[in-house]
Amino acid sequence: QVQLAESGGGLVQAGGSLRLSCAASGRAFTALAMGWFRQAPGQEREFLAAISWSGGNTHYADSVKGRFTISRDNAKNTLYLQVNSLKPEDTAVYVCALKASPEYTRAYYYAYEYDYWGQGTQVTVSS
Repeated sequence: QVQLAESGGGLVQAGGSLRLSCAASGRAFTALAMGWFRQAPGQEREFLAAISWSGGNTHYADSVKGRFTISRDNAKNTLYLQVNSLKPEDTAVYVCALKASPEYTRAYYYAYEYDYWGQGTQVTVSS
């Protein structure tokens, strides 16, 4: 069984930055594709960023491109999301997801493609 645990969220002023982490356990981390999503109250889950099993391919939503950066450290079984230039509309619960048995170089950006989900970490951006 795979478990995902996010951390790094918090309250930050507009223009600030955070580094979100997602620690994976229960399975060899390398053979997995990963992604970040977020969900604000009353809104649907929104794709943010994805990274392939190889680590060589990434994909971003237009709303965060240039501000957010996804990365992974397979030695630490950890996924990261560096979030910069935060805006009040970025306020949401940020959730990481994992896809088992992915294609080696493919990044996945549809929620239904993922097999496991974390509980999320709250990011609140004040104006």
